Amino acid sequence: MKNLWNKYVNRETILYLFFGIVTTVINYVVYYLCRWIGIDYRIANLLAWVMAVAAAYLTNKLYVFESRSFAPQVLFREIAKFTASRVFSLACEMAFLILTVEVLHANDLIMKVIAAVFVVILNYVFSKLLIFKKEKSQE
Repeated sequence: MKNLWNKYVNRETILYLFFGIVTTVINYVVYYLCRWIGIDYRIANLLAWVMAVAAAYLTNKLYVFESRSFAPQVLFREIAKFTASRVFSLACEMAFLILTVEVLHANDLIMKVIAAVFVVILNYVFSKLLIFKKEKSQE
């Protein structure tokens, strides 16, 4: 068990989980506030997503994956890939919410929490393997 822990749990994983929780809290608070003032859950989810993605990009770049380049070509590539992967996970989340809220008539707040778990995992895979992957010379 200790070997598995040491192999898969490291500074990067812990920081990703921490900032993933922070981002999820931002997402959920914005969503809840939007719902509280009467905004449709789909629009509320989109607004919450925009705020969370902005926070996630900054924390992932600077603290989790330590991408220190601010060269325009690097920033453009990272932001484009980051946004595209987040659009994909948003589509997955929206499909899940529509299915569970509209078809199955489940509570939207509970379904959003369940969706968040899967979204955090999916986003980590994208960030680690596609967006902020370190070049061979950096490892």
